[in-house]
Amino acid sequence: MKKRSWFIFTLVVLGLILAGCSGSAEGEQTPSKVTLDYAYYSPTSLVLKEKGWAEEAFENLGIDVEFVLSQGSNKALEFLNSSSVDFGSTAGAAALMAKANNAPVETVYLYSKPEWTALVTNADSDISSVEDLKGKKVAATLGTDPYIFLVRALKEHGLSPKDIELVNLQHADGGSALTSGSVDAWAGLDPHMARLELESDANLFYRNPEFNTYGTLNVRSEYAEKHPEIVKTVIEVYEKARRWTIENPEEAAQILADEAGIDLEVAKKGLERNDFSNPVPGKALKETIIGAGKVLQAEEIIDADVNIDDLADDLIQPALAEEVINP
Repeated sequence: MKKRSWFIFTLVVLGLILAGCSGSAEGEQTPSKVTLDYAYYSPTSLVLKEKGWAEEAFENLGIDVEFVLSQGSNKALEFLNSSSVDFGSTAGAAALMAKANNAPVETVYLYSKPEWTALVTNADSDISSVEDLKGKKVAATLGTDPYIFLVRALKEHGLSPKDIELVNLQHADGGSALTSGSVDAWAGLDPHMARLELESDANLFYRNPEFNTYGTLNVRSEYAEKHPEIVKTVIEVYEKARRWTIENPEEAAQILADEAGIDLEVAKKGLERNDFSNPVPGKALKETIIGAGKVLQAEEIIDADVNIDDLADDLIQPALAEEVINP
């Protein structure tokens, strides 16, 4: 009897040990923290950060939330590639360009359709057209929508990046370089562009909304495959922020102004240039980034052997957004 009792006791203890090991292994697969970026060019990310909805959603899962500032698509993609963030806010064409360079990212959500970039010069400049940029110093942030916008504008008007002196500066520094006269023109980005427009009468001498690609929320492919429920939760809280922003534009502008340290009127102007109506990445996104990608390929910025259409198909992954938004 004692032997039988001891045998049963041993089985129970062994079962508890195995259960504990299984729980530990499962716990190791579930991240203890989710890191989201936020960016001044993504107003909904600022609303999400301000309202604490991500923290609330993940608290029940025992997962902490951290926010990291991205100062441009290039920085967001750097953070994604280095696993410094799990979700990064970029322009659609910037994500495509990174994908062409073997960045393991995919687009799972649209935070806006913006007209956030234009070619800008000072009010007293003699530059009034894209053709006038030939031989001039132009500031832009490599790997971002304003840079891609500049390349497309140049090609549209019979020029190429070789016809200008490109000065690679982060967005805010590009705006400062323009006002100081260090460069002749700037491929601008809101809200910095809106600030110069209102405060120093900067001239947006070339605008083309169709050359602006969507604001995309991206995640590493491996992360999305391992943690689809986390991705869906992030999309859910972004959806909450998107709907709130549409319903509360004044307060959303105030949040942008406070976060970016800009005047409220500047924030309102930048916010007005965003369309928040379509959050699911799909055909429209694909068409605009394919157009951008083929221009970049023609300019030898993307390798000639890359299939742009296939690349866009690999990048754009709407399934989780469709599941959350259109159940």
